[in-house]
Amino acid sequence: MQMRGWAAFVIVLCLVVTGVRAETQLSDPKPSFDAPRKIMLQLTTGDARQMNSILWNAINLQKFYGIDNVQIAIVAYGAGMKALYAKDSPVADRVRSQLQYGIEYVACGNTMETTHRKASELIPGVTVVTAGIAEIVERKLRGWIYVSP
Repeated sequence: MQMRGWAAFVIVLCLVVTGVRAETQLSDPKPSFDAPRKIMLQLTTGDARQMNSILWNAINLQKFYGIDNVQIAIVAYGAGMKALYAKDSPVADRVRSQLQYGIEYVACGNTMETTHRKASELIPGVTVVTAGIAEIVERKLRGWIYVSP
């Protein structure tokens, strides 16, 4: 009995040391150009470090699925709107770059109204919806996957 415990320990140790990992198995239908995964990320933080983390999540999803096999929308509201204002954003260059790679940025009109901001202040290419939370709800109902990092 004691030998089995030792053998299991050695096997686990070998797996950890060699870096063996399981690959993510894709569910059916497999993502494709005609049937891409549709993923929304929520952006509600004003912290630059956390903003960057969410933007990296989007890139990692594109790398994993392939740029043609995934649609990504980052929906910002509340403090997360700071990322989308051209003059205030600590991540403006990254947002501009990601827009060129097909990542969609969606701004909350309610937050803009409450904070007396205008669409002209946004990074070009960012779309505005009436309510960020309602946009998340409606996209979920249309089959989008919702991730709140």
